[in-house]
Amino acid sequence: MAADEKTQAKTEQAKGKMKEMAGLTVGNERLVAEGRGEQAKGDARQAKEKIKDTLTD
Repeated sequence: MAADEKTQAKTEQAKGKMKEMAGLTVGNERLVAEGRGEQAKGDARQAKEKIKDTLTD
């Protein structure tokens, strides 16, 4: 399960970065904000998994 969560975190970060870049390219501020939000969500998920790994070791 933890590997699945880590993969999902990386996927969210990548999708967010792509959305942000697309938004910057076309000048769409809403898309940039959505991308940054997805990246933050992925970062939070990744941090949660690192904490869980630290506590279980």
